[in-house]
Amino acid sequence: MTSSIQIQLVRRPVGTPSPADFRTVTVDLPELGEDEVRVRNEYVSVDPYMRGRMNDAKSYVQPFGLDETMTGGAVGRVIESRSDTLPVGTAVLHGFGWRNVAQGPAQQFSPLPETGLPLSAFLGAAGMTGLTAYAGLKRVAALREGDVVFISGAAGAVGSIAGQIARKLGASRVLGSAGSAAKVSLLKDRYGYDEAFNYKDAPVRQQLRALTPDGIDVYFDNVGGDHLEAALDRLNTGGRAALCGAISQYNDTGRTPGPDNLANLVTRSLKLEGFIVGQHQDLQPEFAEKMTQWLTEGSVVFDETVVDGIENAVDAFLDMMKGANTGKMLVRP
Repeated sequence: MTSSIQIQLVRRPVGTPSPADFRTVTVDLPELGEDEVRVRNEYVSVDPYMRGRMNDAKSYVQPFGLDETMTGGAVGRVIESRSDTLPVGTAVLHGFGWRNVAQGPAQQFSPLPETGLPLSAFLGAAGMTGLTAYAGLKRVAALREGDVVFISGAAGAVGSIAGQIARKLGASRVLGSAGSAAKVSLLKDRYGYDEAFNYKDAPVRQQLRALTPDGIDVYFDNVGGDHLEAALDRLNTGGRAALCGAISQYNDTGRTPGPDNLANLVTRSLKLEGFIVGQHQDLQPEFAEKMTQWLTEGSVVFDETVVDGIENAVDAFLDMMKGANTGKMLVRP
């Protein structure tokens, strides 16, 4: 494979991105240099945080450049190598997503352990997605034995794993929100949630209040907006919130109003902390050992929504932003 099909950003989206903000190009690959590898991607990740990278704004990660191929998590196998450390056939994890073939210095590709797990799992439950859930619950929210936990966006990539990890860490009750009746059933029947609700059925505040007569102790936030406001109503004294994402606001073009109940932070001694998974990489060895065991024994399960064809990566991303996925959204180039 001497060429690569790649997706580039051609203009900064205003509001909800559209296909016209992107283009698909075919790039001829040069011959491999010393200690370089060429990798055929088997799965490419599309994630909510990528929406922020499409804006030209300061954040924890550099924005995508215009007229440049976008980047992101991917897994694949080495198909050509001039590296002694990554021979042909090696399974690798790397940051050259949004393309079907990646090429670069060997040190930019990490060999994956032989665990028996599918390669795709290292982009989801056994990868950054799972570590995000683990770090947010264990360290940021300091989940304790017996805590009642509420997770928003619970059928998404992080949420579907977070509910199961919360149980592993000792939560007495786990509740979640999702955007359809089918997803609500999935939360309770497959992911082990005690209660779940469809946030489209009625105001989140109303539904969460009805399900939590004794309040909640931990909130894991993937959504922001009305979900955060509802959680602030229900957090008990000393409650903790791990703020992972705010997907409900990523396409907003104006200022988003804040919650009307922030005074609860004072009156109930609440702790709200935003976090980035990259700040907690020291937990990776501990997480990898535990998650590999949980996945292997089947006590944690995961789902993937897979879209075939790198040329359909933009559609996969847009669908994910609308909540069309269950579990991790992936593109199979």
